[in-house]
Amino acid sequence: MSIKRLLIGRPLKSTELGEQKLNKKKALAILSSDALSSVAYGPEQILLVLVTVSTAAFWYSIPIGVGVLVLLTALILSYRQIIFAYPHGGGAYVVSKQNLGIFPGLIAGGSLLVDYILTVAVSVSAGTDAITSAFPSLHEHKVIIAVVFVILLTLLNLRGVTESATILAYPVYLFVVALFLLIAVGLYNIATGHVSPELHAPVGTPVAGMSLFLILRAFASGSSALTGVEAISNAIPNFKEPSPNNAAKTLLAMGTLLAILFSGIVFLAYYYGIAPHPEKTVVSQIAEHTFGRNAVYYFIQGTTALILILAANTGYSAFPLLAVNLANDRFIPRMFTVRGDRLGYSNGIISLGLLSIILIIAFQGQTEQLIPLYAVGVFIPFTLSQTGIMMKWIREKPTGWVPKLIINSIGALISLTVSLVFFLTKFTRVWPVLIFLPLIVWMFYRIKKHYEAVGDQLRLTTCEPAVPITGNVIILPVSGITHVVDHSLNYAKSLSPDQIIAVYIPFEREDIARFEEKWNRWRPDIRLVTLYSPYRSIITPLGKFIDTVHRKASENDYQVTVIIPQFIPKKGWHNFLHNQTSLMLRTYLLYRKDVIITTVPYHLKK
Repeated sequence: MSIKRLLIGRPLKSTELGEQKLNKKKALAILSSDALSSVAYGPEQILLVLVTVSTAAFWYSIPIGVGVLVLLTALILSYRQIIFAYPHGGGAYVVSKQNLGIFPGLIAGGSLLVDYILTVAVSVSAGTDAITSAFPSLHEHKVIIAVVFVILLTLLNLRGVTESATILAYPVYLFVVALFLLIAVGLYNIATGHVSPELHAPVGTPVAGMSLFLILRAFASGSSALTGVEAISNAIPNFKEPSPNNAAKTLLAMGTLLAILFSGIVFLAYYYGIAPHPEKTVVSQIAEHTFGRNAVYYFIQGTTALILILAANTGYSAFPLLAVNLANDRFIPRMFTVRGDRLGYSNGIISLGLLSIILIIAFQGQTEQLIPLYAVGVFIPFTLSQTGIMMKWIREKPTGWVPKLIINSIGALISLTVSLVFFLTKFTRVWPVLIFLPLIVWMFYRIKKHYEAVGDQLRLTTCEPAVPITGNVIILPVSGITHVVDHSLNYAKSLSPDQIIAVYIPFEREDIARFEEKWNRWRPDIRLVTLYSPYRSIITPLGKFIDTVHRKASENDYQVTVIIPQFIPKKGWHNFLHNQTSLMLRTYLLYRKDVIITTVPYHLKK
């Protein structure tokens, strides 16, 4: 317990929930880190496609970047409307479910759950890449480094939203300052002629082998920079009042910063003639060209690595809230609705961390392998949420609904186009979506069906009438004549049962007579049944005996109760020194219908 307090802090009262709300500055840092950090790899993804033709094709990154900015504008305006239409949060899942139906809502919810897991995996992996770019000797340890960062982020978020936001705000704003510095100095060097124009091909240069297919593929790859845009609309409940207004202003601020940083990096990468390198990120190369490997370079690399890692925090903020909405609708386990000691949804935070670590290990921290899955998982909910809000405007026709409909229609159309382009151009990388998404939706329905079945069986108006109990037969497994058994027998007698049966299961025949003689001298008033077990099993003969007793008892409406004696060592580690027979018996008997299991503990003093 003391370790837990050290790691996550003292418990908070439920009345302190209001103190865990975020102001706009902290919310911008904690909820925009995913979108802003994608500047570090979004432009690189465009170049990774274009370089397959030639470096002369890099000028296409300029019009492709403009296309990404158009999509960004449409998404920001669309999600701003969703914030005011659904001020209690929920984002794409709630919008799709309420306007398109449960099935589209579950597709959006399932996509986002997976996407937030990928957010953590991609962000931390990309941040680790930035570190290994500056320190190549660490490259072979990137998976271990990434896993350690996920563990640290999980612990930080378990400490609460406000505390994690306070800590994370500094690196995010330092990253923004670092990139503004990089872009400003880079543009100044270009304007003053310190960068040779021969490093890049002029815009409009004919490029052999360039096709619409490659342009669309590069556009889809660059659109990965827009992941995380929806996070603010999902996390409205985390904002201080008035939540919708604060969330909308934060969304606009994020969109503005993202547009400036993305366009700046795309332009500098083009003008400097930067080509993707397996061990050097594009931002690293731009910083090195601009400043050399000095303190400023390491400052930019350090802040880039930090925000890429901390971008995972967007997933930690949005995943638990989405899980709460799904759990309230009984599509995932109800444990996700429980707040932890620090008033955060701890089960969601821990689950996200564990699943992200599994992904990082499975993909060996290769962000290029994860980003296509990551991006397509975002644009499916983008498409569904925009379509859902379109249906809302058409159905309700509020004041000024036509301009809103046009904005959302454009957003839906572009998002659908990007989703299709991903499937057409990167099918070899995104095909798992076609498998795991139906499986997730199927799992949602199975969980929902289970909860409905449980509710139907527990409801007094629908469940079967209780079977009357006219007596009680107690079965007490014993392994010897000890204080533990004596204590359990005294408890059994206090229940005023009609019959107590002690059951002894020896493995050797010579033990039978000896134990029966001792028992008859000690407790002749308690019936002893001996079940010889030649195969050294306790559970099998005991189970058969319980079944036999239960059949006879049920004829007279008697209840069968199995009392399991158990001694509790003074120190927890002492348990490893003893057979856990009582634990195995309880586990086995819990699944026996109409049999009650009672454990009688006997606490040892030394």
